[in-house]
Amino acid sequence: MRIRLVAFAGLRELLEAPERSLELPERARVDDVWRVLAREHPALDSQRASTRVARNGRLASFEDELVEGDELALLPPVGGG
Repeated sequence: MRIRLVAFAGLRELLEAPERSLELPERARVDDVWRVLAREHPALDSQRASTRVARNGRLASFEDELVEGDELALLPPVGGG
């Protein structure tokens, strides 16, 4: 299955691209995407605890299963006040 991945702010820079498509096996989960990306970009792994994900515009869990055509957004922590 193919999904679209978008990344923002520092995550985009770690991945060296604002978006890309990924080919994944059926029944892949958000965590599987993270593992693929962390293998390609080891610096990403330290960001896992503070990163949130959105699947098709809604906050998701790393355990959520993906389906063909999903858009997965990687959202870094937001600071400010």
